[in-house]
Amino acid sequence: MNIKRNILLNPGPATTTDTVKMAQVVPDICPREKEFANLMNELRADLVRIVHGDQSKHTAVLFCGSGTINIDICLNSLLPAAKKVLIINNGAYSTRAVEVCQYYGLPHIDMKLSVFETPDPLEVDRVLMENPDVALVYTTHHETGTGLLNPIREIGDIAHRYGAVFVVDTTSSLGMIPFDIQRDNVDFCMASAQKGLMAMSGLSFIIGDKEMIERSKDYPKRSYYCNLFLQYDFFERTGEMHFTPPVQTAYALKQAIKEYLDEGEENKFARHKRVNEAIHNGLSNLGLDYVIPRDKESGLVVSVKYPDDPKWDFTKVHDYCYDRGFTIYPGKISTTDTFRLCSFGAIDVEDIHAFFKVFKEALNSIGIKTHLKKND
Repeated sequence: MNIKRNILLNPGPATTTDTVKMAQVVPDICPREKEFANLMNELRADLVRIVHGDQSKHTAVLFCGSGTINIDICLNSLLPAAKKVLIINNGAYSTRAVEVCQYYGLPHIDMKLSVFETPDPLEVDRVLMENPDVALVYTTHHETGTGLLNPIREIGDIAHRYGAVFVVDTTSSLGMIPFDIQRDNVDFCMASAQKGLMAMSGLSFIIGDKEMIERSKDYPKRSYYCNLFLQYDFFERTGEMHFTPPVQTAYALKQAIKEYLDEGEENKFARHKRVNEAIHNGLSNLGLDYVIPRDKESGLVVSVKYPDDPKWDFTKVHDYCYDRGFTIYPGKISTTDTFRLCSFGAIDVEDIHAFFKVFKEALNSIGIKTHLKKND
C-alpha cells in the first residue's frame, strides 16, 4: 500500500512507520485465545524491559484508553484510606491529576507552581514534613504543554524518605528521554502506545511495583473499570485483559517495540535530540523566540512565542502547513500566546528542514516576510 506520510509536530499521536501501520492488518482473532494472551505477556515483559525494571519486582498493566486513563487509575487505585496525595503541579497535565482528585473527592494537596518553574526540592521536603498523612506523591516528568522537564529523581528520593509512593506521568517522555524506573526512584510510571513508542492510539500502560499493586487490593474501591489491582490480577490469572482489548492496536505496539529495540535506546534518544536541535535552529533563523529556557526544556517540545506581527494568524499558518503534510499544534500556556513544535515520532532532521521551508512559505502567504539563512 502507498500510504501518505505526514510529519506530525504535535505532541502525539506521533508519526509512525509504515511497518507499524501495516502490523494492524492481521487475521481476525478472539482476544481470549492463548496465542493472543502470549502476545500480551510479551508486551508486558518488553515494557518492563524498556524502563529498565526488574522482571521479578515490576510489572506492566495495560488498559484501553488514552493517557488520561492512567492518571485516573493510579490516583484512584493507589491511595490508601484516610491518606492524601501531594500533586506537584506546574502544568496542564499535573492540573489534570488535580481534577481527577477533585472528581473522586480524594484528599490532596495541590502544590501549584508557575508553568515556567520546576519544583524546589526543599519545598517538596517541607510540604511532606508538615503533612505526614501524604501517602502518594504525584508529578509529571515532561509537561507537554510547555516542554518543561521536572527533576523526578530528586523528588522521588524525597518522597521515599517520607515513606510515600512516587507516581510519575511519563506519557510524553518514555521512550524518548533516558529513564530508569529504579535509578529515578519511581514506583509507578505510565505512558500510551502512540507517544514515545510510536505505535497507535488506544492502548495505555502503567509500569510499577507488583507488591504495591497487590497491597492496593485492600484500598477503597473507587472505580470498577479503572482499578489497577483488578486488571493486574486478571492478567496474572489468565494472561488476558479483563475487558476486550484493542486487538489490532496490540499488534501495532508489538511491531513498534521491535523497531524501538532495533533502533536502540541511545540511538533513538540521540535522534530526538538532533530533531529538537534542528527545530531550535530553524526558529533562530526565523528570529522566533521560545518560552522555556533550554536548561529546563525536555528536548522534545518547543513552545514558540507568536511572532510580534499583527498579520500573524495561527489557523491560517496551521492550515497552510497541514495541506502540505505538516501538523503544528496550539500552545497550552494561558498567560502567553504560543504554538508547539515537537520532536516526537519517526522523523529526523531532514523532515524539520522540509517543514521550515513550508513554514516560511506559510508566513509569506499571510504577509509576514522572512529571510531564512542559507544554512537552513
